[in-house]
Amino acid sequence: MSESPSTDDPAITLYRLQACPFCERVVRKLDEYDLNYRSRFVEAMHSERDVVKRISGKRTVPAIVDENTGVTMSESANIVEYLDNTYGAEA
Repeated sequence: MSESPSTDDPAITLYRLQACPFCERVVRKLDEYDLNYRSRFVEAMHSERDVVKRISGKRTVPAIVDENTGVTMSESANIVEYLDNTYGAEA
């Protein structure tokens, strides 16, 4: 759940923008499932988001990398559905 550094590296990395409502939707879902994750804030200028492009093939945020499952994805609706299916009570 926390963004603070810990002794073990979080398996989930969230690429996001400050004050992005789509990013916040993903943050709420990560917090709901009490998942430890790392936030990486990216460039506000869409054309400069090379780090996101390298990991997801797109420059859109939010994007996550889940090392637990090997999944990398973008689009908040897809990420929320993935988190529900992977970490939700029914999973």
